[in-house]
Parts: sequence; structure tokens; C-alpha cells
Amino acid sequence: MDSGTESKSLRDSLPQILPALRSYARALCRDRSAADDLVQETVLRALAAETQWQPGTSLRAWLFTIQRNAWLAGMRRRGVESRYMEQVASNPVSLQPDHGAVRDLNAALLALPASQREALTLVGGQGMSLAEAAAVCGVPIGTIKARISRGRATLRRLVVGTE
Repeated sequence: MDSGTESKSLRDSLPQILPALRSYARALCRDRSAADDLVQETVLRALAAETQWQPGTSLRAWLFTIQRNAWLAGMRRRGVESRYMEQVASNPVSLQPDHGAVRDLNAALLALPASQREALTLVGGQGMSLAEAAAVCGVPIGTIKARISRGRATLRRLVVGTE
């Protein structure tokens, strides 16, 4: 649940959700500067469409959907999605200056297909329900469950080396 953000106005609730938006943006962009730009674009789009948000619904899911759509639009606009995924697969770069297990886990996450990484980030990293993650991604709950299951299995194989 959004800890009460459903009953507040968008402008009152937005500051509470910004850290989660930043985290999700970093997972999508893998670049701090680009992630900050994406959060700014998300906030601008949300404020411009403020009347479209329906109080009583999940503001967080609505904002994450806006953010995901802004990210996808940017990827299409630049025409680099396939090159980007090839680069990530061939050259995983750690997002954190940590060592060992965190670096290994991050490299494994970067090696996942985007859809699986996104599902794991939304549900595992952001604590969204399956329904919220499905709404953000625009897919059925079963699809989110399958992406999470496949993503976890692949992570286990990559990090632990088990089948």
C-alpha cells in the first residue's frame, strides 16, 4: 500500500514518492544523470496531467507508469534500445562502488532481459504488489509472475551457479 498517499493530493504526496521514483529511474537508466532527468520528466508529466489521476487509486503506480512510459519514449526517440541492451549484455558496469556480492548481483541484474529486470525491480526493489507492477508494465499479473520467476532463476544461476 502507499502508506496513505491515496487520500492526499498529488502535490502533497509527490515528495514522499520521489526517492522511489529516483530508485526506479536508476534501475531503468543505469546512469545517475539520466535518472535524474527521467525523474524530472516524470514529475513534469504528472503535474501536467494532474487532473487525470484519480484519488483513491495508487498514486505510486500511476507515477511509475508515467516514468516507465517516459523512459520508453526516450529510448524510442533515440533509437538506441537494441544497441543499449547489447552494450549492457556485453559490458555490465557496476552502479555502486561496492565490492564482491553486490557487484556480482548488479552484474547479474544487468545481464537479465529488460522485462525480467523491471519486474524484479518493481516487486522486489520497490515493494510493489504484483497488481501494481502489472499495471505499471501494462501486462497481466501472470506475466509479471512469470517474469519474476524466470528472473530469479536466472539470477540464481548467474550469482550462485546453481540450476
